[in-house]
Amino acid sequence: MKIAVASDGNFVSGHFGHCEGFTLYEAEDGKVKNKVFQQNPGHRPGFLPNFLKDLGVNVIIAGGMGAAAQQLFTQNEIEVIVGAEGKCDEIVDLYLKGELESTGSICREHQHEGHCH
Repeated sequence: MKIAVASDGNFVSGHFGHCEGFTLYEAEDGKVKNKVFQQNPGHRPGFLPNFLKDLGVNVIIAGGMGAAAQQLFTQNEIEVIVGAEGKCDEIVDLYLKGELESTGSICREHQHEGHCH
């Protein structure tokens, strides 16, 4: 399983499309086996969901995300978790324990970047 966390430093980014990059976790048997950082190649409508799909991502975790991106992930059978806050490593541990739930929130106004909870 490959989990991508929209990241700003070591923390979950408040907005998926405008994050510094994605911390990619490879997990097996409920444990993280590998972790790498992938720089955000740039925010363009519809691009990032396909970019992450091509990296083999099964789950995307972010603070906030627009409806179009959420739909593209769902169409590509990638699980979307939004409303996450905190350190990336801790959030992934919660997810792997089955203790992280999506709030289902949708970012609608990009001028409020970073405040999409």
